[in-house]
Amino acid sequence: MTDINRRTVVQALGAAATIGPLSIGSSWAQAQKGDIVIGAGQPITGVFAFAGVAMNNGLNDFVQWKNANGGVQGRKLRYVVEDSGFKVDQSAAIFKKIMASEKPSFYYCDGTPSVKAVAQDAIASNHVMTSSTSLATAVADPVNMPQHIVPGATYPRLHEVLMEYIARSSRGAAAKPKIAYVYADTEFGRDGIPGGKARAEKLGLPIVAEIVTKQSGVDVTTEVAQLRRAKPDIVIFQGYILAPMPEFVRQMREAGMSPQIMGTAWGLDKPAYDALAGLGVRLTGVSAYRYGHETDAPMINTMREYLAKNRPEVKNISPFYVSTWLTGMIFAEIADRCVKANKPLLLPNMKAALESMKEWDSGGISGLLVDLSSHQIPAGRMYSYDPDKKSMEAASGWIKV
Repeated sequence: MTDINRRTVVQALGAAATIGPLSIGSSWAQAQKGDIVIGAGQPITGVFAFAGVAMNNGLNDFVQWKNANGGVQGRKLRYVVEDSGFKVDQSAAIFKKIMASEKPSFYYCDGTPSVKAVAQDAIASNHVMTSSTSLATAVADPVNMPQHIVPGATYPRLHEVLMEYIARSSRGAAAKPKIAYVYADTEFGRDGIPGGKARAEKLGLPIVAEIVTKQSGVDVTTEVAQLRRAKPDIVIFQGYILAPMPEFVRQMREAGMSPQIMGTAWGLDKPAYDALAGLGVRLTGVSAYRYGHETDAPMINTMREYLAKNRPEVKNISPFYVSTWLTGMIFAEIADRCVKANKPLLLPNMKAALESMKEWDSGGISGLLVDLSSHQIPAGRMYSYDPDKKSMEAASGWIKV
């Protein structure tokens, strides 16, 4: 990492003392002492920096916390990270650099394109498992991507949970609610839609409109006119973090429409629910994780305690932070199972360890015992914005699909 990049990382994270084990260069001496290395190319700057800083902090903080609590069977975890800027070429170059100099057992990518870009090299190395925030179907493939872990439900699974909730909550109604899909023309936007539509058809839920937009910079006037003609009771957004959801809602209100607004995963973060709350809308949707303010999960409580002590400026725990902390937990559990079995950290052994995690306790991050045998966590929970608490609160139990 260049000096300029090092300064950028320090500025992004607040202070060098809070960055944790940001390792540069060769680490063979430490590796021989038994460190278990987690490499990463994180989008600390660039278009995804709003999430990337939280992603980097979550994985780093888990490593720090885990080491303070004995590491993995007495072995320390060591986190080696560089700033990818959410650029695929840069991410791939960082992966090659860290793989050559550090020989990590685990590696965290910044998104779906980077996972795909490094997959074959990761498999060929035979000594690394990868993960990322990506919930894409394409990377949840134990056969063709045996090295990869999705730390949550894929987008289709989340949409199946959403449809199950809609069907259950509308039982006894005179008519089933009419649903409209609005999604971005990206993999993030498109990926979950077929799974959601298939589950809706199975449950007898009518999809009355399907609207595709650009990721950003969208004039939604034409699309709102389509929605007005379709008259949906529920509008589900997918593939957006914030914009253009508020503009859709504003124009729908002006057109006399007030459908229930729903979403999934990253579209349920604080910027989205705060913005929609400002328009009088209670956002509802399916999350793969508990929220950071919930108190009935031991590991969520641990995160809050860690942040209060080490990053007191953080007042809201982002789902991106929760996701990477959970990913660190999964990495550590795989390593723990291999070390206990006296098996080297090679891909076949680590894959077998991952697939043996069929009733794993995530400390309540997921409300069910976690089944990672399919390299993902096929469960989610519905949440709805509470205007009095100004937070997302549980609207269902955990639903496994």
